[in-house]
Amino acid sequence: MEDSITTPTPMDSTASKIQQLQKAFAELESHRAVTLNLKWKQLEEHFHGLQKSLKRRFTELEEQEKEFDTKIVESKEMLEKRKAAVVAKEQTSLEKLQEKRDAALSAIVTALGKHEKPRSLGPEVLTKENKVEAPCLEDKASNVLVSMGRLNNTAKSVHNMNALVKSYPGLVKLCQEMNSEGLLKFISDNRKDLVTLKEEIPVALRAAHDPASLVLDSLKGFYGADMVNSDAKKDSNLIGLRRTCIMLMECLSSLILGLDVDSVSGIISDSARERAKAIAEGWKPKLDYLDIDDSNGNSLEAHAFLQLLATFGINSDFAQACLSKLIPMVSRRRQTAELCRYLGLSDKMPGVIDVLVKNGRQIDAVNLAFAFELTDQFSPISLLKSYLSEAKKMPLPAKPGNTSSSVSTQNDVNEKELTALKAVIKCIEDHKLEQQFPVDPLQKQVLEIEKAKADKKRATEVAKPQSKRPRANGAGHVPRAANTASDKNFYGGMTERYPQYVYERPAYAYAAPNNHHVPSYGTPAYSFSPSHGNFFGNAYQYHTAYLH
Repeated sequence: MEDSITTPTPMDSTASKIQQLQKAFAELESHRAVTLNLKWKQLEEHFHGLQKSLKRRFTELEEQEKEFDTKIVESKEMLEKRKAAVVAKEQTSLEKLQEKRDAALSAIVTALGKHEKPRSLGPEVLTKENKVEAPCLEDKASNVLVSMGRLNNTAKSVHNMNALVKSYPGLVKLCQEMNSEGLLKFISDNRKDLVTLKEEIPVALRAAHDPASLVLDSLKGFYGADMVNSDAKKDSNLIGLRRTCIMLMECLSSLILGLDVDSVSGIISDSARERAKAIAEGWKPKLDYLDIDDSNGNSLEAHAFLQLLATFGINSDFAQACLSKLIPMVSRRRQTAELCRYLGLSDKMPGVIDVLVKNGRQIDAVNLAFAFELTDQFSPISLLKSYLSEAKKMPLPAKPGNTSSSVSTQNDVNEKELTALKAVIKCIEDHKLEQQFPVDPLQKQVLEIEKAKADKKRATEVAKPQSKRPRANGAGHVPRAANTASDKNFYGGMTERYPQYVYERPAYAYAAPNNHHVPSYGTPAYSFSPSHGNFFGNAYQYHTAYLH
């Protein structure tokens, strides 16, 4: 209100200022020899019009301010009323809930009291005993209520799991039954939909009363009984089983990810950790036969061992130097960087990258350098150029006069260079290095090599000797029947005798990474199909035969 009183004061002084301006204008005209075209009357009307406009706008603003203040007061009153109504409803609900709880507790106490009354005692003794044991009965009733609450929570959690596990609700049942063999078989039967399985298995594991033991039970068949290592590498069933075991360990890690220490202890008990440690100690000697080039950075055995330590948190029981030696054996797998962080091997990565570079595994070295922010120490561009340079190197010259051997050697060199070019292009695209290392020249080289391969193969097909149809001669010759199906197939034209060559550009792709962690320990009572070894694409897939 003070503003509304003081504000008009400068406006009221406008008239005096206009008079002053009029005097100044008259004085100005008195000193001029030429009469001005602009008359004072026009100026005066202009200033009076501005004064009226300002007064009208000021009045409108005052009215709007009053309306706004009125709305604020009304809104505050409405909010207070709603708040009071909500508080009243909450209080009423709490009172009703307390009444129901007291009634339930009273009924339970009464039932327990009747159940525990000695039949041989008289009425007076019963009354005394009831008075003495009343607190005990109340405690028992409270325990009963807690147990009932736990059962209800379990039922609700299982119901929620079934709601979350929409695609494969059978997973929840298998986990509830702690059926490790059935779980492995279920994953094998539905391996075509691994993306959904990896999302739903961690949720289903919550239904198991001991998820850690369930996962450990599934590991029993990881190493085939008395199986030679060379045979194990060719057994597609065993390879598929090992990938399933690794996925289960990853899923268990996903389940405990982000939980506090107490919650993790409820899922992975001390006894489960001891059991996992015993399994790891049994596996460790089996890794002694592995070397850095044994599986070209894609060793399932080394991956499973490291995943077992990471999932169950037992890496402190094993020397870090021994664990870091296993990293080059799994450097091509997508989970390697995450595993190294879980195992506390981040500070060992410079040494690991050095080993990879010395063994011609620059692609893996670049991936790990980016994962651990070591690109200043290990220049990705230099490593990739070195990798291409080594791929172009010719092997030892063939013996003189051995044309077929020299041709085969040249083909191997071309294939090696082609594979290296594609791997480098993929690495550049993955890490956004196009500005530092343009891919256009590399792609041009790929096209040239592929065209040369296609021309060579086409020339080889044309140069093959044509098979001639044997003819019968002599008296026993029987004229053949014309227009038979076999004749049509044979004389069907050049397109059938020499089928058109269609060059297929070889596919090159990295498979999608796995995002789960889980171990297993049990021989399954089922067999995987022969194609089982081809699923779980979780490694950097480039042709190892020509890269390392």
